[in-house]
Amino acid sequence: MGRYIVLTVSAVLVNNFVLSRFLGCCPFLGVSKKLDTALGMSGAVVFVMTIASAVTWCLDRWLLFPNGLGYIHTLAFILVIAALVQFIDIAMKRFLPPLHAALGIFLPLITTNCAVLGVAEMNYASRAGCGEAVFFAFAAAIGFGFALVLFSGIREKLAHADPPRCFRGIALALVTGGLLALAFMGFSGLDKGLERIMQ
Repeated sequence: MGRYIVLTVSAVLVNNFVLSRFLGCCPFLGVSKKLDTALGMSGAVVFVMTIASAVTWCLDRWLLFPNGLGYIHTLAFILVIAALVQFIDIAMKRFLPPLHAALGIFLPLITTNCAVLGVAEMNYASRAGCGEAVFFAFAAAIGFGFALVLFSGIREKLAHADPPRCFRGIALALVTGGLLALAFMGFSGLDKGLERIMQ
């Protein structure tokens, strides 16, 4: 249990995918202008990243690794993630139209979100078990959503500000994102401290 608490704190706060690892910056900047779009994207990322992590783990352990095909794991993961997102999109459109309408354009956009591939690659490198790999993906997706919603709330407030001309638009968003990343640096070492306490 303690291992999972440390893993959650590490994935959400200490090693946040967007603010520490700089993965998934495109949706972070692209869909953070409004809070409702940020919430939609966060939900879609949690859903897809968790399922994609389980599928890529099974693909690696049951097909690639036993047959000596580990050298093509990145290509295989990209293809599987793209196919999985398309399959989920089609299945949700057919069987869950309200949920599909709620997610809207965000589900297909996840195909190009490098955070999904990043978590699969990290699980591959760590050789973690299935449960730990899926839990890490879920916690990382929660961290991604947390950063996205937090950033979106700040950007909504800044929309009413009157910054100098050179800071308007994306420039102010980049500066704000940098300051948010600096703020999250304050959590560094928290996971190590928790690990020591849990022992």
